[in-house]
Amino acid sequence: MSIKPAYLPEGLEAAPAPLYTRVKHTIVQQIQNGNWPPHHKIPSESELVAELGVSRMTVHRALRELTADGVLVRMQGVGTFVAEPKGQAALFEVHSIAEEIASRGHRHRTEVKVLRSEAASPEQAALLNVREGQSVFHSILVHYENDVPVQIEDRYVNATLAPDYLAQDFTQLTPHDYLSQAAPLSEGEHVVEAILATAQECEWLDIERNEPCLLMRRRTWSGRQTVTSARLIYPGSRYRLEGRFGS
Repeated sequence: MSIKPAYLPEGLEAAPAPLYTRVKHTIVQQIQNGNWPPHHKIPSESELVAELGVSRMTVHRALRELTADGVLVRMQGVGTFVAEPKGQAALFEVHSIAEEIASRGHRHRTEVKVLRSEAASPEQAALLNVREGQSVFHSILVHYENDVPVQIEDRYVNATLAPDYLAQDFTQLTPHDYLSQAAPLSEGEHVVEAILATAQECEWLDIERNEPCLLMRRRTWSGRQTVTSARLIYPGSRYRLEGRFGS
């Protein structure tokens, strides 16, 4: 085994960088260059100490921070491995999750857990701007990426704007695809928070009860009318949300 210490990015070379930062950059470069692919077991702390000529404390801190960043996965008594890159979801834009997954060259599929008409609760009536008790459509879907559950989509739909919603086969198309035709999006709202999922949601996502999740609350409008109110739940270990904005 031979690891060539990486040159630091411009700016880090100009100022004395802590040794652990240099070790982190060396490891990241091995991953980015494809020398250490996802699931690859990286050298042990002792091997890195010997190869890079730094202290065990320095290597330990570098590995600890890369693990916290989701770059590495450490398994007690087994070793340290390169993490599978997390999926990404658009934070400021509204896209089909099927398109996002396909763009990574992965396979998407959906399981439909709930698809029915319900009387709007006071909360849903307020979110959809309809009368309490009015008929609304409710769907709960679990989206999979390469057969790993990555999102629960819990959605309420204004039935007057998408009357054929319940007739759709959401194993073949996403609600986003149908709604884009039935009630074209003109405005959207996103609110993101960290949560612990319910027992049922943990079962659907195949995660432990104590795993943090990302919750995106999304509302969309077509013209002046509210079309949908959705809760999108992502396992924190498998997804990240990204956004870009300009001035």
